[in-house]
Amino acid sequence: MIRLLLVDDQTIIRQGLANLLEAQFDLTVVGTAENGQQAVEQVAALYTTPYQPDVVLMDVRMPQVDGVAATRQICDAFPGVKILVLTTFDDDEYVQQAMRYGAKGYLLKQTPVDQLAIAIRAVHQGYTHMGPGLFEKTQYPADLPETLIPPELAALSPREQEVLKLISNGLSNREIAQALYISERTVRNHVTSILSQLRLRDRTQAALYASGFWPRVEG
Repeated sequence: MIRLLLVDDQTIIRQGLANLLEAQFDLTVVGTAENGQQAVEQVAALYTTPYQPDVVLMDVRMPQVDGVAATRQICDAFPGVKILVLTTFDDDEYVQQAMRYGAKGYLLKQTPVDQLAIAIRAVHQGYTHMGPGLFEKTQYPADLPETLIPPELAALSPREQEVLKLISNGLSNREIAQALYISERTVRNHVTSILSQLRLRDRTQAALYASGFWPRVEG
């Protein structure tokens, strides 16, 4: 069973989510919290016990400690716990900050429960999962002045540039494939092409190279 902690400041939403998710054959709710502070405290209390949450469904705007700050605290202190943001807010800043601080996924509350369950399973397995249209919000502005872009970087295809950005964010081939909805084999082909064109030895060099043009997104 995948153990869940539900974090939302609205009681009716916590109860509704609990009822819907408990109906799934492989999901169980081990706790709820109404703000980020309670979420951190509950994870701390349950950590290393049989009820340690595998995935935290985290709202963003909440009193006392918001979901972004709680995500950062939990990811820093409890690496075994995955965060899946579930909120009504799709602001670029929220998406970027949550993913930078360690969230493994970001969904909006109108997501159908069957899709939410799929996302929970994916995040539990270590994949990154973004709702429709949200992946683009994790990307920082790509319209850098042409004088700042070396010719070899500009020569990469748009897809190769996307892959390079995700390499710089620390994603594995499998996670890149999930994020871009392509096969791992296609990712490997892109990586080989990127390394060849940029005359780099390995992924580490590629990540260091890319970090000079796109800020790293942690998590």
